[in-house]
Amino acid sequence: MIIFDEDRPSDSPFVERVWRSHSEGADPFLSIATSRCELVLSRLEGEISMTMRGPETKATQMGDCPGGGEWFGIILSPGAYLPLLPPERLVDGQIDLPVVSRNAFLFSGSTWQLPNYENADTFIDWLARQGLLVCDPVVDTALQGPLKGCDPRTVQRHFLRATGLTQSTQWQIERARYATCLLQEGVSIQDTVEQAGFFDQPHLTRSLKRYIGQTPAQILQKSRPELDFVQFSVSNMQPGSTCSNQYAALNTHRGEKPMSEKSTRPTNAYERWQAHR
Repeated sequence: MIIFDEDRPSDSPFVERVWRSHSEGADPFLSIATSRCELVLSRLEGEISMTMRGPETKATQMGDCPGGGEWFGIILSPGAYLPLLPPERLVDGQIDLPVVSRNAFLFSGSTWQLPNYENADTFIDWLARQGLLVCDPVVDTALQGPLKGCDPRTVQRHFLRATGLTQSTQWQIERARYATCLLQEGVSIQDTVEQAGFFDQPHLTRSLKRYIGQTPAQILQKSRPELDFVQFSVSNMQPGSTCSNQYAALNTHRGEKPMSEKSTRPTNAYERWQAHR
């Protein structure tokens, strides 16, 4: 079983969150859809790997995950990417970077010290200073609201280059993750349909089965421990937060009400979750 130990935000504009986890016993692992790229350091069965993971457009059963593993990850901010590893080449995939010792890996012709949970921000700063990590400002601005005077096709090209996804695909993934968070906090299926902007319950069910790999009823029953990580990814969805603004902006592009105008329940759910951490 994968157990997510902790996560934290980052002061870096290139990073959304930093997390770490470990495994106990051997259990099947479900990888759920995500619109972000992330760097993951794994220590499993005596092997160390440094992996750049791309966005995932569907839930995938990954087979049994052995016990005794440790993982640490850096989730990049929307629009942040490594030009040498373009996101469009990483969609539903990953690239393992060469690990040359227990403390170092190769990237861009240089040897880099393996980062850890505590020094992740310093590691990201090194990459940015070398021009190996960049952020597309058009993507970040577009996620805050419609860009006036900018051709939508131009915005779409920026999204594809910096995230590997279209705006529409990103919105659908984030909406499914948001709905999962609501269900995990005990929000009813019907209220989740309304608050997350689905047409009806069958629409919600199809979306969650594709992107999360679970039905609404299964999520309410908390049948998969891996889904605890969804809360880490969208737990910032309180009014005024980056995640809330991005979700509202994506809804605005589709002519829907911002989350804060629909209901205050997500804020309460966030506060309840934080109180029990």
